[in-house]
Amino acid sequence: MIFSDPSEKKAIKHGEWLTSGQALAPALAALISCGVVQQSVAADDSAELAKKLANPIANLLSVPVKLDWDTGIGPEDADRSTYVIQPVIPVTLNQNWNLISRTIVPFIDAESPVAGGSNESGLGDITQSFFFSPNAPTSNGWIWGGGPVLLIPSATNDMVGSEKWGTGPTLVALRQTNGWTYGILANHIWSVAGSDQRSDISTTFLQPFLSYTTKTYTTIGVNTESTYDWKNEQWLVPINLSVSQLVKFGKQPVSFALGTRSYVEGPTGGPDWGLRFSVTLLFPK
Repeated sequence: MIFSDPSEKKAIKHGEWLTSGQALAPALAALISCGVVQQSVAADDSAELAKKLANPIANLLSVPVKLDWDTGIGPEDADRSTYVIQPVIPVTLNQNWNLISRTIVPFIDAESPVAGGSNESGLGDITQSFFFSPNAPTSNGWIWGGGPVLLIPSATNDMVGSEKWGTGPTLVALRQTNGWTYGILANHIWSVAGSDQRSDISTTFLQPFLSYTTKTYTTIGVNTESTYDWKNEQWLVPINLSVSQLVKFGKQPVSFALGTRSYVEGPTGGPDWGLRFSVTLLFPK
């Protein structure tokens, strides 16, 4: 009912005259309640997304885009930039199992580490991992997955690739509780085919990780991305520290991360330290 005179705005309910404020109160309360519920649902969704972000085999479609910058390489203290696209694609196999595909596609741009040398750039070798993972954690809360890893000699420049096909096992195990996530991701790759002019590959990758996610969806993490080269008996061990923040642009969730690392072990002439920046697009079901 619309009244032309504001002083005469009234509503009739059950035969009683009510002021407009009294009449609108229930509707306003319902509207506020609806808004609170929507905010609560949105907060729950964001909290679940932040939790899944810390899980490398979560049932979540995501596309991380990373820039790794390392410096202090060789006698010239050269720089190297590695741009990485790393799509993570989950596939539901049945009510008990998921298949998680993780693909690492690097593009490398490296200064010459020696005086008078040429800079090198190009697409690097692709690493493709498949994790078969149970749909539910174990009885004590552990999430795990395992499967094959493949090394694909996709490099467009032999200086940034191995020219070798490789394969081996990969495994991840983690636990999440009260905002904390801890676990390990590992693989081992043996070369099985490729150029006879290049060295064979036998490398172990170990990535123990620990992170904490706050109630504002900020995640602080530490990990290593250690590689042991069995052919040359050499470790490469960077210690990574990172901070990431989950935000939404409209309905699109995005995570921004910034990190730094220090190489505590590596070959002579290897990098000293580096930085990482990443943007991750999330596509929840």
